[in-house]
Amino acid sequence: MTPRDRVRRHLKAHPVAADAVLAAGVFLCMVAGSFVDPHSEHDVSWSLRTPAPLSLVLIAVAAAALVLRRRAPLAVLAVTGAASVTECVTGDPRAPVAMAAVIALYTVASTTDRTTTWRVGLLTMTVLTGAAMLAGPLPWYAQENLGIFAWTGIGATAGDAVRSRRAFVQAIRERAEKAERTREEEARRRVAEERLRIARDLHDVVAHHIALVNVQAGVAAHIMDKRPDQAKEALAHVREASRSALNELRATVGLLRQSGDPEAPTEPAPGLARLDELVGTFRSAGLHVEVARADHGTTLPAAVDLAAYRVIQEALTNVQKHAGTEAKAEVSVVRVGPNVEITVLDNGNGEDHDPDGGGGHGLLGMRERVTALRGTLTTGPRYGGGFRVHAILPVKTRSATKDQLGEPV
Repeated sequence: MTPRDRVRRHLKAHPVAADAVLAAGVFLCMVAGSFVDPHSEHDVSWSLRTPAPLSLVLIAVAAAALVLRRRAPLAVLAVTGAASVTECVTGDPRAPVAMAAVIALYTVASTTDRTTTWRVGLLTMTVLTGAAMLAGPLPWYAQENLGIFAWTGIGATAGDAVRSRRAFVQAIRERAEKAERTREEEARRRVAEERLRIARDLHDVVAHHIALVNVQAGVAAHIMDKRPDQAKEALAHVREASRSALNELRATVGLLRQSGDPEAPTEPAPGLARLDELVGTFRSAGLHVEVARADHGTTLPAAVDLAAYRVIQEALTNVQKHAGTEAKAEVSVVRVGPNVEITVLDNGNGEDHDPDGGGGHGLLGMRERVTALRGTLTTGPRYGGGFRVHAILPVKTRSATKDQLGEPV
């Protein structure tokens, strides 16, 4: 850091000290200017005239007031302006007391708004110039009087320009900071959404397959001694369910890999095209499931197709876990206008039929999936026993519509 930078930083950290240095410099300039006679025979000469004691007092008062110019700019302008008017009326107007008023006017213009600058600037120019022209000893057209008018105008204009530049720089800085905050907030939001999506996928995969593994393992343990053939078949179902769970977990966790890691599986996400396969896993676990489809071969967007599959998967998993061993389930997929409706019903023979019992997140995950697609989900007990899950999903999502219209997503 150069000595100049150190001095600038020190003065910026101590504004009163900086104003005191400025006031001292202005005082010396005004004192030196008060001894100059610009109209002498030798152009400009020194010591040909001596300023009056009152002029020196006014110079000292005006310079001392500049020390507080940042704390009370309007008050300092009033003091320096009064000293300048007094000097014009009672003394020699060539004594440069107006220099302090010009600096005070510059401070007011640089620290206030433009409206205040115009009002105060015009008032200061009018009062100082009018006092010099009307009450001063020199003719009204003297260059000293016109100089007061010019310098006060320059002070107000320069202060307004500095204020405008500061506001411009501050606006750019705030805009950059806001853009940075927006980028960070957007990144955090996307990370949270992705984390929630992965959590839902993991829950759906684990809850479904582990429930099947649990049921088939219980069946195998129960009939191992009496009917080993059926036990072997149940263990085969356990193996198949665990393999499917591992494959889906591998596909989901593969999304978290970074560049350079082994490639994740590229198999498509499950959808209603695999509904028969899904229902088959539950039937092999002993759950009686009936399926009715009236979607007329509707092609669903990938997000809607996956959400419909997951809703049915989670609903049947809840039936398997909570509705009892004699439970029966009905699944229907119906196209109704611009929507596809998914309904899963069960007869609820089991005593424990609370899908959210034990702090589960199945219904919450289903609701989040459906709501994210601007759909609706209704769940609750059925009249006469059992449970009902009803989801309405739009066939065309907002993103799919934009793609068809050729609009940017």
